[in-house]
Amino acid sequence: MEFKTERLTIRPFKSNDLHDVFNIYNNEDTCKYLLHDKWTHENLQEEFNKKLGNSSLTKESMLSLAVVNQIKVIGDLSVWYTDIKDTVEIGFCFSNEVSGMGYATEAVSSLVKKLFYEFGVHRVQANLDARNKASQKLCERIGMRKEAHFIQDFWNKGEWTDSIKYGMLLSDLN
Repeated sequence: MEFKTERLTIRPFKSNDLHDVFNIYNNEDTCKYLLHDKWTHENLQEEFNKKLGNSSLTKESMLSLAVVNQIKVIGDLSVWYTDIKDTVEIGFCFSNEVSGMGYATEAVSSLVKKLFYEFGVHRVQANLDARNKASQKLCERIGMRKEAHFIQDFWNKGEWTDSIKYGMLLSDLN
């Protein structure tokens, strides 16, 4: 899957994206609410290889996409099918350097439309750490509905955390 928006190119990762992606994930603040710790020089190649390997969306495989502004990777989108018929979950992460510029909204909104119109999915959902206010606002900006708030339901990085589930159907698109 590769497509363009007004300001962005969204495409599978390429080997020369390594440095840009490391700059995104080698940040404590960026990784605070993710399931993994920040990347280090020791694990960066292994972690990046996972993204390179996720180049198509099938029932068996996850898709990882680079969000590129001009020639720099500024974000990462992930999509995978859940166990529920025609339902996908999305994940996203963007460089702190582009916070507040609308790139995340532009990229995630375009991805969701592509999933509904070209992949024919029935439902798109996102599961977030409840402390991640920026991701909650992004989900709401693109028309997702907050459907559940679970209290201390997830053990991550040495602590119980709350999680929030967002979802949307084609009829929810703005």
